[in-house]
Amino acid sequence: MHQTQSSELRGMDLNLLVVLDALLIERSVTGAAARLHLSEPAVSRALGRIRRTLDDPILVRAGRVMTPTPHAQAIEPEVRELIERVQRLFTSARTTDLRTVTRDLTVLAHYALPAVYGPALLQRAAAEAPGISLRFVPESHVDLPLLRDGVADLEIGIIDSRAPELHIRPVHSDHMIGVARRGHPALRDNTIRIEDYARARHLSASRRGRLTGPIDTALAERGFHRTVVASVADFPTSLFFLTDSDLIGNIPACARSLAERLGLTTFDLPLETPPLPYALAWHPRNDADPAHIWLRDTLREIMLAALDHRPTSRLS
Repeated sequence: MHQTQSSELRGMDLNLLVVLDALLIERSVTGAAARLHLSEPAVSRALGRIRRTLDDPILVRAGRVMTPTPHAQAIEPEVRELIERVQRLFTSARTTDLRTVTRDLTVLAHYALPAVYGPALLQRAAAEAPGISLRFVPESHVDLPLLRDGVADLEIGIIDSRAPELHIRPVHSDHMIGVARRGHPALRDNTIRIEDYARARHLSASRRGRLTGPIDTALAERGFHRTVVASVADFPTSLFFLTDSDLIGNIPACARSLAERLGLTTFDLPLETPPLPYALAWHPRNDADPAHIWLRDTLREIMLAALDHRPTSRLS
């Protein structure tokens, strides 16, 4: 039995597994070729061999795009897991030089956080891991198991997932602040009374399109009610609404620099709101992956350095 299995493995080209993984991620021969640094004809030939081996088309044309077959969708998580297991097998026994690693890493986060921390992370990547490409993808209004399914490598922000298989590492606690145009009539020396705050017209930032939230709850506890006239999907977008209006918005304190670059005024809210417990989350299959370790450790350093107004060089 063992000899038969060994003979079968010797006859297999495990490179096809790598190509299959890239094809399932990119959903295109062109994208897979770019990801693997191969020519399109080479990937096309490999796709033909994969189709013959699995007796399935794997990807089929649907208009101008390629879509996976039901069989391809069914095996995609297993293919990703096999690739990651092989990577761990051949990297765990030796020290990895991150300057030689070529990887695409996907960070799942609310829009504000890549805007705040992304530039510093890219600078660190260029200096320490130049072969790593970073993708920042926004949170969806629908909760999906993107970490479990391998669509994202790391999530940052307020982790509300209760998936038992995820590893969650707290980073720090943030809080909400107010933001408005300079010279806003409700502000006095960058402060605002709760009566004037409640009387103003407000802009909400919510990926689910909500017009109310914790601020409204805190106001209600003090006997006040505010008027929210609009909602946008993210905090950075809300800042552009505020530059030429008398609306008042709110952003995480970590995003204060984004508002100030646009000439906006930030101020402390005249009421207490729940803390924002920022954390990192990832699937345990990435625990020992050197590139992933670099990503989560570096991003945590950057987040803490920004919190303490320290430079974002490596911390001792």
